[in-house]
Amino acid sequence: MTSAQWFSGLWAYWLIIALMMVGLYIVIARDNLIKKVMGLNIFQAAAILFYVTMAKVTGGTAPIVPHDPAHPGGHGEHGILYSNPLPHVLMLTAIVVGVATTALALALAVRIHGDYGTAEEDEAVIYDREHT
Repeated sequence: MTSAQWFSGLWAYWLIIALMMVGLYIVIARDNLIKKVMGLNIFQAAAILFYVTMAKVTGGTAPIVPHDPAHPGGHGEHGILYSNPLPHVLMLTAIVVGVATTALALALAVRIHGDYGTAEEDEAVIYDREHT
């Protein structure tokens, strides 16, 4: 296997790594609270994509076992490759938690902007030190 084949076969993982690094950079390098929240959302989206990508089973089918009167136990034919639905279900839960966390973080950012007149973290700290 050449390095080009290896790289092209794992393109989704390289995209996920790039998204994670972009999100982490935004969180670390920016002082604006809204931008930090958006950086956290990008990082979270990359983590969700990572889990969903790893859960993909090549050649797997949905884990829906048809009812077959010939097999009263309810099991399908042997040798059928099923995909595991658990990672996808967990990522749906992570999306819901992420939306709630984003809503709370944005509400706090709006409140901070209302109290300090800015959404910049360093300006809010300076204002707080001067007025305490």
